[in-house]
Amino acid sequence: MRTRAIPPSGRVDADQPPGGRVHLADGARPHSEPASIAAAGAPDGARTMTRRGALALIAATGMLPAAVPRGRAADGATVLFFTKSAGFEHDTVRRTGGDLSLAERTLAEIGTRHGVTVRATKDGRVFDGDLDRYDAFAFFTSGNLTEAGTDRAPPMSQRGKQALLAAIRQGKGFVGIHSASDTFHSPGDRYATQPQPDPYIAMLGGEFVSHGSQQAALVKVADPDFPGLQGADEGFAVTEEWYSLKNFADDIHVLLVLETAGMQEHDYRRPPYPLAWARREGRGRVYYNAMGHRDDVWASARFQDMLGGAVAWAVGGMQPGIAANLLQVTPQANVIPPEK
Repeated sequence: MRTRAIPPSGRVDADQPPGGRVHLADGARPHSEPASIAAAGAPDGARTMTRRGALALIAATGMLPAAVPRGRAADGATVLFFTKSAGFEHDTVRRTGGDLSLAERTLAEIGTRHGVTVRATKDGRVFDGDLDRYDAFAFFTSGNLTEAGTDRAPPMSQRGKQALLAAIRQGKGFVGIHSASDTFHSPGDRYATQPQPDPYIAMLGGEFVSHGSQQAALVKVADPDFPGLQGADEGFAVTEEWYSLKNFADDIHVLLVLETAGMQEHDYRRPPYPLAWARREGRGRVYYNAMGHRDDVWASARFQDMLGGAVAWAVGGMQPGIAANLLQVTPQANVIPPEK
């Protein structure tokens, strides 16, 4: 599996408190809007990796940018990458000192290839601000984001949650990664499907149940024409922490399928089920990919291409067909193992 190394650190700039101006690194495109990300004294303001900064990092390491997947997003789009961990905090999104996490740095560099600015934050108060300044939102989150939880970063308010969902319905994009499905769980039995999932889960199109030990498994590509999946052929094998999922929306367009035959442990004793998909939420575009636990997955060209295609699609750069295909591709997706 080809990999693309991401530099361990780089120059980033934090947005100023509300009412101030957004400060970007030299060479970045200035913004005229008031900053709306970090409240005064907040421990984690939103941070931006600019196009110029990312290219400088690439040059410093001798790493050439990968070919951009077909259908580049329009220059100037902005994605807010939210990585609050109210539940389990993955190493991939844990910040060390003043440095961005691996996931934040990687998505910023992926955005650079597509002409997209990625702004990263763990501060949930951003959703009480002006969301019109963002074209899409990316989540690598966990738990109930309206609580301070594990990382103690300021939580999202109930109003902020409603504002996020409304913004997506009105036309913003959304990219969920790995534990984005382990966020805002639906009430009821964990090992049963719910007729009325939590509104966030209903938007996302699926929900985390459990996972077993990390292991190699086969992933089938259901739509090799979707942005970021060109050239993936019929499938690939990779070692990952595989999520068992439920509460699939009827209208999802399945992109990747986890082939469970031969997998070890109780969590995977079920028919093949969706691993990644796309759907429409009102006028908005929603993408989810359950991969992304392991550092080497984030470093792989394959996963970076997937996320690049997802971001470009989410901000409106491409118009592939995403007809519902859950029953055709994974007809027994809603069969999940009983509780252990």
